[in-house]
Amino acid sequence: MTVNETWYEAREYSQEQIDRARLILEELRAGLSLRQAVNRHPNPGGGYLPKHVLVFAYRELTAAGEWQEDPQLLEKLRMKPVRTLSGVTTVTVLTKPYPCPGKCIFCPTDARMPKSYLPDEPGAMRALHHEFDPFTQTAARVQALEAIGHPTDKIELLILGGTWSAYTREYQQWFVQRCLEALNGRSAESLAQAQDQNRSAPHRNVGLVIETRPDHIDQDEIIHLRQLGVTKIQMGIQSLDDRILALNHRGHTVEQARMAMRWMRGAGFKIVLHWMPNLLGATLESDRQDFQRLWDDPDMRPDEIKIYPCQLLENAELYAYWQRGEYQPYTTAELIDLITDIKPEIPEFCRVNRIIRDIPSTNVVEGNKRTSLRQDVQRELAQRGERCRCVRCREVRKEQFDPEQLEMQDLPYTTGTSQEHFISYVTPHDRIAGFLRLSLPGEDAPHIGLSGLEGAAIVREVHVYGQSLEVGAESQVAAQHSGLGSSLMDHAENIARGAGYGSMAVIAALGTRAYYEKLGYVLDGTYMVKAL
Repeated sequence: MTVNETWYEAREYSQEQIDRARLILEELRAGLSLRQAVNRHPNPGGGYLPKHVLVFAYRELTAAGEWQEDPQLLEKLRMKPVRTLSGVTTVTVLTKPYPCPGKCIFCPTDARMPKSYLPDEPGAMRALHHEFDPFTQTAARVQALEAIGHPTDKIELLILGGTWSAYTREYQQWFVQRCLEALNGRSAESLAQAQDQNRSAPHRNVGLVIETRPDHIDQDEIIHLRQLGVTKIQMGIQSLDDRILALNHRGHTVEQARMAMRWMRGAGFKIVLHWMPNLLGATLESDRQDFQRLWDDPDMRPDEIKIYPCQLLENAELYAYWQRGEYQPYTTAELIDLITDIKPEIPEFCRVNRIIRDIPSTNVVEGNKRTSLRQDVQRELAQRGERCRCVRCREVRKEQFDPEQLEMQDLPYTTGTSQEHFISYVTPHDRIAGFLRLSLPGEDAPHIGLSGLEGAAIVREVHVYGQSLEVGAESQVAAQHSGLGSSLMDHAENIARGAGYGSMAVIAALGTRAYYEKLGYVLDGTYMVKAL
């Protein structure tokens, strides 16, 4: 498929379906609930019209100018609204199978997939269907999200697969360029041109995420990742115990993880760490101690974390250890108890993205097979009368609030190389409506050598919550369009100015640069920079 061809597989609906969908939409506009409206117009052969047909008819009516845009009506039609409640629409793509530098005994090996992935995981299945082509993966996912009512003008591109930094740089540049071409709807002669085109594309890139290993992060890699447009890095540390890392043939040390964190934080990246309890040699008690190191060690203290309990899979080397009686997986009850114990310890500046890999239970030989651990842990916390105050547990989501009642809170904390400020707007019910991550590099911060960073404070993330909206749209419940972002930036600039920094640099994604231009920032290298 080329860019000049239709970039998605258009769904075909009969005129009868479209006519029925319009009748249902009229009922919704008249005040009926979705269930009532659909029940009044069943299919002649039985059953009811799927939501995606209603979404198609709605978009057809508004595109033709017959109806005005109605965000509240579209919200009623949207399937799986949680996908975009965090404020952006995430599109996940996978890189091709490629040799991994790691020899981890817990990783599954499947010749059809990049290392550590299985072909029946949801995202992996989509990638395999598209033969790992970045263009068609991106285009098809955007089309699928549009079909179920999600806005797709602000896209966080999440590139998963093997160790990103192990792929050739030619492949990396081609892969990112093709993803951007799918978002832009047109071809480009180079990655730089595709990046420039995305500033005004129909699907703007507001975040670019890759995953890699600590032993692949150095100054040269940091500079290269910025040239690609990467704004967030997921890094698997798995453990902060060198003995455990060695037993599991992880291939890196804790000190390498610390150094990688310094480089990433110094360049302003948002940082997601993967932590894995139940590795070979670990115990429930040692895992509790190891988790605490994430916050006690100043060089750690990640912005986000994924808790991935080790899962025993038949096509992993760990399976042989289990057969010999040298390894025993935790039970589901033990895992729930462990995670319930440690989750309240997570600082308010960190977001827990996931608590288990989305691996189908049929692949798990022994141990926990439940994929609903997050809900299980939340129930256990409630029974104990405790709560987690991580970012994800406090997101405002669909809760309505009065912007006048929001309280700005500033949570400072130190790292090995910086003073960090987690600045947030919080509702009276302790829900986060928006936040900003400000980094004030210290004397020990590494010299990255990137234009725009010299002598600058760094805004590593600005995130305002609420259902992701189309550009220019408004909503009574969405925090995104309440001016919170600019207010957070003003506060961050005042802190940086007061601390003696001469400029502010923002690690802005391609599709957000225009926003920072309105706030007085100009592009310097790969950062948006403003003199203070």
